[in-house]
Amino acid sequence: MKRLYYYFIGMMCVLPIQRISAETVEISTPNNTLALFAKPGTSLEFLYYGEKLSDTDLRSFADSQRAWIAGYPVFGMYGPQETALSIIQNDGNATAEFKVQGVEKNDDDISSITTITFEDSAYPVTLKLHYRAYNEVDMIETWSEIVNNGKKPVTLTQYASAYLPIHKGNVWLSSLYGAWGNEGQVETEALTFGMKEIKNKDGVRNTHFSHPEVMFSLDGKPCENTGRVIGAALCYTGNYSLRIDTDFSDYHHFFAGINEDNSAYTLKGGGTFTTPPVALTYSGEGLSGASRNFHKWGRKYKLAHGDTERKILLNSWEGIHMDVNEPELAQMMQDIADMGGELFVMDDGWFGEKYPRKRDDAGLGDWVVDKEKLPNGIESLIETADKIGIKFGLWIEPEMANTNSELYDKHPDWIVKAANRQLVTGRGGTQVVLDLCNPKVQDYVVGIVDNIITKYPGLDYIKWDANMNISNYGSQHLPMSEQSHFAIEWHKGLEKICKRIREKYPEITLQSCASGGGRVNWGFMPYFDEFWTSDNTDALQRIYMQWGTSYFFPAIAMASHISATPNHQTLRTTPLKFRADVAMAGRLGIEMQPKDMTAEEREFCSRALADYKKIRPVVQFGNIYRLLSPFEHKGLASLMYVSDEKEKAVFYWWRTEHFVNEHFPIIPMAGLDPNKNYKVTELTRIDNVPLRVEGKVFSGKYLMTHGLDLPYGHNVDSDKRNSYASRVLYLEQVDGYND
Repeated sequence: MKRLYYYFIGMMCVLPIQRISAETVEISTPNNTLALFAKPGTSLEFLYYGEKLSDTDLRSFADSQRAWIAGYPVFGMYGPQETALSIIQNDGNATAEFKVQGVEKNDDDISSITTITFEDSAYPVTLKLHYRAYNEVDMIETWSEIVNNGKKPVTLTQYASAYLPIHKGNVWLSSLYGAWGNEGQVETEALTFGMKEIKNKDGVRNTHFSHPEVMFSLDGKPCENTGRVIGAALCYTGNYSLRIDTDFSDYHHFFAGINEDNSAYTLKGGGTFTTPPVALTYSGEGLSGASRNFHKWGRKYKLAHGDTERKILLNSWEGIHMDVNEPELAQMMQDIADMGGELFVMDDGWFGEKYPRKRDDAGLGDWVVDKEKLPNGIESLIETADKIGIKFGLWIEPEMANTNSELYDKHPDWIVKAANRQLVTGRGGTQVVLDLCNPKVQDYVVGIVDNIITKYPGLDYIKWDANMNISNYGSQHLPMSEQSHFAIEWHKGLEKICKRIREKYPEITLQSCASGGGRVNWGFMPYFDEFWTSDNTDALQRIYMQWGTSYFFPAIAMASHISATPNHQTLRTTPLKFRADVAMAGRLGIEMQPKDMTAEEREFCSRALADYKKIRPVVQFGNIYRLLSPFEHKGLASLMYVSDEKEKAVFYWWRTEHFVNEHFPIIPMAGLDPNKNYKVTELTRIDNVPLRVEGKVFSGKYLMTHGLDLPYGHNVDSDKRNSYASRVLYLEQVDGYND
């Protein structure tokens, strides 16, 4: 006889099957369904998450497929299993037992929001689980809300945003990890017995070393464009914990939320604690299918100005670092304009009066122009940019200060510092973090941005950096009884700041930068237009970093710049075409001093920028299809973007290994219409003769079943040959074959 395990809120028990269709809660997007059983007076049960169920399936599902597994397990009454929520009552009782009170659905213009309300059986505490199902994209956001209806405080020791059980089988986990200059690396592993935790405790930046986003491949080792995949992304700016517990049951138990370590939260009488949302998606089209869902949702609903093309820019950092001066900036602006760029960004080093920013040990907090470097001020630079015909932007780091600053001289009490401990400093030996728990500090930071934008109305772009973690855990503003709230309250303060700025200045372009890719998270993106993917601009390593980042984030948000060679971070020498072809897979920019380029290099960059403008709509708004991963170590990496109408596409091909007598696979394309014909044009061409496929027309079916046979290298003069090779092919639908 088949053995059945019924897992009910962590306790093994066999329960009789009953008809529960009336209590089945369906939460659906165009192609996904999440089903729960919420009968009043009982605990919530999880039923199903995956491909959208038909009405027939939904009616039959609960009776025949019911798993008897908790929908949101809580601590205290049902054994030692992992839980999503734990509360210590004011009298010391550490148990919770929530029963369903009711289900409410509300529709807005873009989604349907389902709220399931629970009451504790013995204490005046309410739990609400919210599920937002989007009408036009396959994404469900879920979060929890805990309300203390009593007069006395309670202590929250666990408060996950979401819980999702995933049935065992051959389930693999894909996640991102890394370090400074090596962000967005892909980790792929089979889920085995025990606990897997992905966490962050940096306090300021939360995506250098790991990411709060994961994908579960349900059919074994993940494939890019086939197989069932569940994707999850915690949308939060602060510390987080993602737990995957594989226990004795039939399920892997996934929990996602704020990292509760050293962050027990006292919820006062009448208070409400709301957790950040977790975005869930399901795709039957592999990892890339889940990515396409995240990208569509992100561009349409999360990313600031997600429907607006991004400008091609030149950033000054790697060109001149902190050696900011008017003549050089004017020259760089003219150079990027001549090459076809649209925006110039002045990076670090432009500010400071008493403590001028000549190195990284002074000036943060004092956001006044250094008149020695810029005697005519930023107004003059904006006027120059306007005359040239480009936009102007600048760099700030408003959450930070240096001890060598007038701000610190006046307000040492505004700095993050633990009581009775010596101050801990960061970058330059003097950097400190402002205490955003303090409303006065929040006002100050908002004032920094407000003053800059108000004073310089022609400003188009701000690069917002953050280069230090929380090193000494403590707020000089919060009472000692609430120091465990610090990590949460700091990020509440940051979010208030970002909301105020974005509401007052909805049109300004903001880049999220944090020592490179330290803030690549959907919690930031409603306030920012893009992120700096990494401080490492080396093209070869960027292939890997941008590949991993693309799992959850679209090209329009991924700043990717052509930099100088040898590269500033790796000292690697790569050809300009290779650097350009990698950068053109994201939001294209340049990160070097143009006057150091040869005339030939400037001419090539002009062509590359012009080519990018042709494909910009497809890259920034198209659907990604990753084809051959660099992490498979087959010597190549390849991906493509395809327009919604499938009439245009951009195919990228990069050689990642360089050995004698290598043999590379032909890479079939994806996402095209098999019944359409496509003309092939190579962009950023350097070869002496065109590719054999240049101008030829192929059916979408051929391109997707076979692919194009491309040469391993470039046909160039002998003095220009090297081991690197790359191709960018533009595919356009045509009615028939053109000679």
